[in-house]
Amino acid sequence: MEEAKRANFSALVSTNGLTKSSPTVVKPAAGNVKKIVIKSMKELPKLPENYQDVAWQKLEEAVVAIQNSTSIKSALEDLYQAVQNLCSHSFAPLVYSKLKNLTESHVQSNLAQFLAESIDPCVFLKMMNDCWQSHCQQMILIRGIFLYLDRKYVLQNPGIMSLWDMGLDTFKVHIISDSLVQTRTVDGLLLLIDKERQGDTVERSLLKSLLRMLSDLGIYHEAFETKFLSSTERVYSTEGQRLMQEREVPEYLAHVDKRLHEENERLLHYLDHSTKRALISTVEKQLIGEHLVQILQKGLDALVEENRISDLKLMFSLLSRVKNGPQELNLNFCTYVKKRGRTIVIDPEKDKTMVQELLDFKEKLDNIVVTCFGRNEKFVNSLKESFENFVNQRLNKPAELIAKFVDSKLRAGNKESTEEEMERLLDKIMVLFRFIHGKDVFEAFYKKDLAKRLLVGKSASVDAEKSMLSKLKQECGGGFTSKLEGMFKDMELSKDINVAFKQYIAHLNQPDLTNMDLTVNILTMGYWPTYVPNEVTLPPEMVNFQETFKKFYLGKHSGRKLQWQPSLGLCVVKAHFPQASKELQVSLFQTLVLLLFNNADELPFEEIKAATNIEDAELRRTLQSLACGKARVLRKLPAGKDVLDGDKFTYCKDFTNKLYRIRINQIQLKETTEEQQATEERVFQDRQYQIDAAIVRIMKMRKTLTHNLLITELYNQLNFPVKPADLKKRIESLIDRDYMERDKDNPNQYNYVA
Repeated sequence: MEEAKRANFSALVSTNGLTKSSPTVVKPAAGNVKKIVIKSMKELPKLPENYQDVAWQKLEEAVVAIQNSTSIKSALEDLYQAVQNLCSHSFAPLVYSKLKNLTESHVQSNLAQFLAESIDPCVFLKMMNDCWQSHCQQMILIRGIFLYLDRKYVLQNPGIMSLWDMGLDTFKVHIISDSLVQTRTVDGLLLLIDKERQGDTVERSLLKSLLRMLSDLGIYHEAFETKFLSSTERVYSTEGQRLMQEREVPEYLAHVDKRLHEENERLLHYLDHSTKRALISTVEKQLIGEHLVQILQKGLDALVEENRISDLKLMFSLLSRVKNGPQELNLNFCTYVKKRGRTIVIDPEKDKTMVQELLDFKEKLDNIVVTCFGRNEKFVNSLKESFENFVNQRLNKPAELIAKFVDSKLRAGNKESTEEEMERLLDKIMVLFRFIHGKDVFEAFYKKDLAKRLLVGKSASVDAEKSMLSKLKQECGGGFTSKLEGMFKDMELSKDINVAFKQYIAHLNQPDLTNMDLTVNILTMGYWPTYVPNEVTLPPEMVNFQETFKKFYLGKHSGRKLQWQPSLGLCVVKAHFPQASKELQVSLFQTLVLLLFNNADELPFEEIKAATNIEDAELRRTLQSLACGKARVLRKLPAGKDVLDGDKFTYCKDFTNKLYRIRINQIQLKETTEEQQATEERVFQDRQYQIDAAIVRIMKMRKTLTHNLLITELYNQLNFPVKPADLKKRIESLIDRDYMERDKDNPNQYNYVA
């Protein structure tokens, strides 16, 4: 019974022909039953005589059938079993060797077709691809039959190649390693790629298959890539030199972008991804890097001038690909900005449009930096430095013109209708303001113009005025705007004073004071520009009104002194013409002239001058505005634009105008050459005081200092441009005034005099 169990179990285990590697022990249930031990069979069943030869013959026939693309006579299961049996009985090395010899023999038989002369390159490549594809398919089928050999024998012997690798190596050694075959293959591939670059249609699947073959065989880099990159370099070197001469820069850049896109397409469709870096780098170097200077010199200025955003964006994108590309672009961009900006600033004939041109120029360049150059920080900083450079090449004038531009925009009647538009404009102006060195020049002219706007009520918006003041304060500090803020305070206080004055007049019960309406602005002398007092002859009614106000004001503010400024006066005069009655909005000087014609229809220039006592040049401008302007309430004899000594003026009886209130051009609102020179002189004088104060401050702190160190300290402290010669003059002046002295032993050293 025990033997029968053992025999049956053994038979069950060994039916499939496999051998257990260790004995199996079956444990009985508890009790006195004996243990049954089943031992594995160590001996394989013997193969039939001549089995090895018969089995290999079947296998060889199958392999040859696969290689010749004919049907296999034996069943695949029989072939699998034959391989398994041969391997199980230690014939694996022999099988592997015979299979390798069989594969080599077949591959070698294919070599001859590739060595024939006069084969068309395209035909050759298709032959090679067919051979390769066929070989791969054959190795897949063969490996399927010999899978047991691949898994058992190859895996257990690391030095032995797998059947697939053996097939690749065989193809590599016996076909592709042949120098002629390899040269024809690579040259054919390069020829097809070159044709595609020239615009011809090629079979990309063929290129992909053969390049994948080279990669699978491990010779892609050594056999193909090196030659391919050299060919690429030659092609694009020649093309770059030719097109750089033939085409304009925008066309050239578009072509380069197209070429880069094409090469990326090749990488995507058939080139090995490992080639990407070297290939793109070669194209960039030959088409961009080698022509970097030419591209910038030939095209950048025109592109920026014409504001060609898309082309500039492409230029930045392409130049960023090569070494020093962005740096060279930035350098050339700065050169253009300085050159173009200088033409705007230096030309005196462009003074009227300078600021608007600068604003438009800055807006255009800002848009280019943001849109085309990706808001690159280096470009942003370079743009600022370039503007600061060219704006200050013309000393003081840009600061003056910026101040006047602000005045034109803040004055009533400008085109900036909404608060948002005005605010944006002021922000743009502040950007320009930051670039100028002579900010004290801007302050002087801005202060003078602000005074006129406030005094004649011509500010477009109080909010806009205060917004500009706030921006200046934020930029330059409270000291810069303290006097400007004082001007606004004076205007606010003057409103309260005038309300109180009207109440004061109402209680006086003097009818001659109620026929006129007087508004007085009390200006603190330190806040406002310096005005030269003009003594003119006023009508008794005005003099009486002035005296009444003086008595009222000094009664409330004892110890103060009032100085009247006739040049700043404005009047509304009622005029009765035969056609209709009008109200004329005129200056005080114009009023004094018009009032003379209440008692005379014709007056010569000399009488008018004697009666009014107005300064000669001012009187001529005043008469010119009344007799030669758009609204001519006087007639000049003889006719002409200039007022001469012998001219006579008559009351214009036939004056007509569709408006009831007419503003006659107020000459004093327009800056005269004398006013401009006076403002510049005040700025110059203020700078002398600032230099003197800085020198004394430094010497008081240091006590002793050499000339060069003192000059260096002054440059660090002064916030306006100054020449060394001017500093030397101020030092000499302070020495003469005994604030400091030269050292007796060292003339180049100064000592502070306490």
